[in-house]
Formats: sequence, structure tokens, C-alpha cells
Amino acid sequence: MLADKEKFVTIIKDNKRILYKIINCYCKDPDDRQDLEQEILIQLWKSLDSYNSTCKLSTWLYRIALNVAISHYRKDVKRKVTTFGLDESILQIADHTTVNDQDKIDILYQLIAKLSSLNKALIILHLDGNSYRDIAEVMGISESNVGTKINRIKHILKQELKNIQ
Repeated sequence: MLADKEKFVTIIKDNKRILYKIINCYCKDPDDRQDLEQEILIQLWKSLDSYNSTCKLSTWLYRIALNVAISHYRKDVKRKVTTFGLDESILQIADHTTVNDQDKIDILYQLIAKLSSLNKALIILHLDGNSYRDIAEVMGISESNVGTKINRIKHILKQELKNIQ
């Protein structure tokens, strides 16, 4: 094992320019380059025993490094196509409420927190403006059941509000 490790380190040192070129051609971002370098080194280590001296060492190294780089590039392109950076300002909710309104909202959330998990989900969906049909689909119950339950929840919340005031 120690001999393999020394052999591996020697191969990497002797061929670091090849690896450098491949890594830098396929990745512009420093973090991506580090990831690709690690993937190539792992694959080279795993393939070390399968090296056949009938081909040049540099050919073997290029073949492995390029295959890993191409796979990495394809994954990276797919990832960049399917993901996007999140503008954190999206998460900032405009505060159009007055202090008095905010107090009422806080009380409402406290009362909702006391509801059962089913009722909590129903009222949150309702307060988000979802139709009874949409709520029924999400919750897996009938529209008429949604209407009945929401009316009951509203009644409970009104009673709780009266008890607080």
C-alpha cells in the first residue's frame, strides 16, 4: 500500500501540468476547479491498479482525467441550467403593517399555533388565498369538507379572540 501511495504521488507530481491544463480548461471557478481536481485524483487512485504499461502513462492519465472532466462539465452544465442563484431580497417581505396590525397578526399566529396539525394546515392554506378546490387537493379531502372545517376553525379562532379581549 505504501508503495502504491508513493507511486501515485510520483505520477501526480510528474504529470501535474497535464492535470493543471485539463482542470483549468474545464473549470473557471476556483471552487469548481478544486472539486474537479479531487474527482480526477480519486479516479486516478482507483484506476492505478488497472494501468497497463502497454500504453504511455501520460496517455492513460489524459484518458482518465479527460473522462472525469467531461463528466464533471456535463453535470455542472445541467446543474447550472436547473438551478439559479437566489436573490435574497426576494425573501424580504415588505412591511406595510402598522404596529397595531402586527400585534393582531402575532395574536392570530399564536392562536393558529394552538390548532391541530390538520386545522393549522387548512387555515394557513385558506389565509394564503387558496381556493377550497386547491385546499382539498392538497389535503386529500373533499371541497365540502374543507368548507365545513374552515368555518369551524374560524369559529374557534373568533371564540379565542373574544377570550383574549
